[in-house]
Amino acid sequence: MNETATQSAWDLFLTSLGPIAQGAVTGTIPLALASFAIGLSLALGLALMRLSRRRWVSGIARVYISIIRGTPLLVQLFVIFYGLPSLGILIDPWPSAVVAFSLNVGGYAAEVIRAAILSVPKGQWEAAYMIGMSHRRALTRIILPQAARVSVPPLSNTFISLVKDTSLASLILVTELFRQAQEVAAFSQEFMLLYLEAALVYWVICLALSSVQSILEKRLDRYVAH
Repeated sequence: MNETATQSAWDLFLTSLGPIAQGAVTGTIPLALASFAIGLSLALGLALMRLSRRRWVSGIARVYISIIRGTPLLVQLFVIFYGLPSLGILIDPWPSAVVAFSLNVGGYAAEVIRAAILSVPKGQWEAAYMIGMSHRRALTRIILPQAARVSVPPLSNTFISLVKDTSLASLILVTELFRQAQEVAAFSQEFMLLYLEAALVYWVICLALSSVQSILEKRLDRYVAH
């Protein structure tokens, strides 16, 4: 590659960095945050259902989790965006992506939360009951804060994976980081450069999220029973 070509590639890199970063800020991050928040709420409900003594309640959660874990995320996304219209249900690209990612996160995070709750020593439950707490109050005030500390690393990994998985939303025309890179690449025909640039931005985001994860773990240490 001669000096002129190198300079041209560098100029394209700098020029395209703005639109790609904008796609991350206005598309990828909000999409990941919204999907994770909804998915986490769903996961908590599923985890509690899995712990229920009622077999039919636990069974419903078990089947749901099995379906989500046993099918590709891309298929789930396509079923919602391309499949539901055949049933008369039309959903725009952005909400379709949020629904698909939320349902997926719910299926995977449910088992993480369930395992975290089960990891809390039974003595914590007994101590809560001895001081007159109800089951619900013991769960919210004693058990879940401790379970949260245990679940932070795997849930953080789930969120980091979700950030990368949002690139699949480009297939249903959601404007996010990778979609922006695709559009610039299609215009400039510099596919290798633009895709490597997108990968670099994803990597930087994931490094930042890993740092936040470490800080969050330290702050949650105070809730752990020693």
